[in-house]
Amino acid sequence: MERILVSACLLGSRVRFDGGAKTSDDEVLAAWRAEGRLVPFCPEVEGRLPVPRPPAEIEGGAGGAAVLAGAARILTPAGEDVTAAFLSGAQQALAVATSFGVRMAVLKEGSPSCGSLRIHDGTFRGRTTPGQGVTAALLEANGIRVFGEDRIGEAAGYLAGLTATEGRPRR
Repeated sequence: MERILVSACLLGSRVRFDGGAKTSDDEVLAAWRAEGRLVPFCPEVEGRLPVPRPPAEIEGGAGGAAVLAGAARILTPAGEDVTAAFLSGAQQALAVATSFGVRMAVLKEGSPSCGSLRIHDGTFRGRTTPGQGVTAALLEANGIRVFGEDRIGEAAGYLAGLTATEGRPRR
């Protein structure tokens, strides 16, 4: 069975920076959960950031690939550099995904870790910019397709394509 890495906050875990969750009521996600497909994970908590914690954004909205390359940092509003924790969490997410043979993920859009299409712009003013979070960028760079929680229908189509090829050798 294809397993799917999923942001723990989407499943009700209170792991977000503000101590809350962003529980999804999507029926497809609920069905995948019932099937035992989901592998819940929070890269920020696994990177040893506390709950609650100050919000964090990638400086200049540079994106996760820039952080992975050492060209951008992840900062709190007070200027604290929390890049190392985000990088650690991303590496652990990849390790967990690899251990479960995960080929796709559904992650929390907008997050400096999990955003797949957009992240906050680094100004702490609630504005977003196109880009990926650190974990999303690392997963994608390693062949794991990432979808935001607002694209579960697209993710379901991708899963259908993966399961249609079950029994065939993986590339």
